Amino acid sequence: MARILSIDYGRKRTGIAVTDPLQIIANRLTTVASSQLIDFLTQYMQRESVERVVVGLPRQMNNQPSESMRYITPFVNRFRKLFPNVPIEFFDERFTSVLAHRAMIDGGLSKMARRNKELVDEISATIILRDYLESKKQ
Repeated sequence: MARILSIDYGRKRTGIAVTDPLQIIANRLTTVASSQLIDFLTQYMQRESVERVVVGLPRQMNNQPSESMRYITPFVNRFRKLFPNVPIEFFDERFTSVLAHRAMIDGGLSKMARRNKELVDEISATIILRDYLESKKQ
């Protein structure tokens, strides 16, 4: 089986998580500068088999897309042109940053470590992927 890759896209940084080849466990992978995301994905997908990509869908509390969509949409369009055989799906990402911070606290990370925005982005991408996998089990 191929992996599923998850993206928590941000204006400056993008958190990335990936499943194991059996698509059972979501693991944080890395954080990359959003301007270098396509290059990173191109290199990664040359090394690893990726079945699909899940992108965090930012929504407001009233269920409307957030302002961040204006940055995510051009990335998704470019991705689809470069990788037409790799399906890309959106998955609700509301509260993932809050959950990431809570996971860091529960994990015993120091206050200084919790300020690491790259780590928050990676954990957020992992939460998106974990929730996506759970939604497919139902």
